[in-house]
Amino acid sequence: MGLDALVIAPHPDDAELGMGGTICRMLDDGLVVGVLDLTDGEPTPRGSVEIRAHETAEATAALGLPWREQLGLPNRRLRATLKARASLANVIRRERPRWLFAPYWVDAHPDHVAATRLTEAARFWAKLTKCELTGAPFHPERVFYYSCVHLRVVRMPAFVVDVSSTWDRKWRSLGCYASQLPTEGVRPTVLDRVDAAGAWWGSTINTARGEPFFVREPIGLRGFRDLF
Repeated sequence: MGLDALVIAPHPDDAELGMGGTICRMLDDGLVVGVLDLTDGEPTPRGSVEIRAHETAEATAALGLPWREQLGLPNRRLRATLKARASLANVIRRERPRWLFAPYWVDAHPDHVAATRLTEAARFWAKLTKCELTGAPFHPERVFYYSCVHLRVVRMPAFVVDVSSTWDRKWRSLGCYASQLPTEGVRPTVLDRVDAAGAWWGSTINTARGEPFFVREPIGLRGFRDLF
């Protein structure tokens, strides 16, 4: 049985920052969720390959994720090349996720934009026959897009997930990334902005905390009882 959801993150910590609360909500609902980090995130000013690997393992445990892998693509030089597309398509064919999650397609970070282009291309390639990809053809039903911290423009999302009940687990996972998310220094810190954004998006749906998501394709409803 494959994954219900595969969250594709340009760097370790992007999945937690953008949708850590939603990941926990899905896990609580019995869904099988995995995170694929495209790069190891290095180099960074305060990190190292070893530090980032330790922090990622700690954050994975904090979320309770059963599946996490790294694709090994180059940080700061991420590109939606044919080789990278094949590598990601092979993972999709192996894990067979129903849904893909990727960064919102407009972003200040070039790696994030490249990750989204790569995700969309690999989704298409994963269904191809008569090709050199491994495994059987597979096409995820949908791609949803989560918000990253580099974009400081407010976009209207397609929907907001209530993550009030899982915000503390998201926060614990973010606390694992001490090299990337320091709590000291000039305010507001990244964590200050994440907390403020969570409260704001929660307020838009009358809850304590929320995480926004975007789509390119229409979302179907069986009836208005699906809404709250």
